Amino acid sequence: MRLRNKPWAREHIEAHPQYIVANPENYKGKWHEVFNNDQPLHIEVGTGKGRFITEMAKAHPDINYMGIEIYDSVIVAALDRLIEEDLPNLRLLNVNANDLPKYFEKNDIDRVYLNFSDPWPKTRHEKRRLMYKDYLKLYEDILVDKGEIHFKTDNQGLIEYSLKSFSEYGLLLTFLSLDLHKSDYEGNIMTEYEQKFSEMGNRIYRCEVKYQN
Repeated sequence: MRLRNKPWAREHIEAHPQYIVANPENYKGKWHEVFNNDQPLHIEVGTGKGRFITEMAKAHPDINYMGIEIYDSVIVAALDRLIEEDLPNLRLLNVNANDLPKYFEKNDIDRVYLNFSDPWPKTRHEKRRLMYKDYLKLYEDILVDKGEIHFKTDNQGLIEYSLKSFSEYGLLLTFLSLDLHKSDYEGNIMTEYEQKFSEMGNRIYRCEVKYQN
């Protein structure tokens, strides 16, 4: 992702702690206090400009959503969406995915979404892929038992790698589409990248896996 520097982004983020949660470590194990309910909590790791997570929150008011994005200059677009929509079941976190266990404990999260993650195609960068075994352990540590990962990409190499990684970790494959937009799957909400890549003629891959613990 080529990022355009936005010097004002940090100030904009800090001015809206009601949407981008400040001091998220204070809510570890008690995220119901942020949402004022006990609804399931789904997170998107790498939420980008926020189209997917915003539309999911609108479509499913009985679920709480959290968009995770490390880059200030990217998350401000998601923030502006949330300011406009003012959805009570959506919040954002401006943190590194590597640090998720600092903010969530076991059973805090019901589902993880990974949408169009950086494929890091070079072998030496394998550990940076969000489907690498270390990340799968990280998600396991914050998910409920039998928690789920839902994954989409247009990158054939990444879907092949991910399916292998999921299988080796012992995850149960519960759904797979090798051409999502030509399937009969209902309720798909597109990300910005998904729309762009689909319009370019790229095939969209989608899978769902579940921890078996």
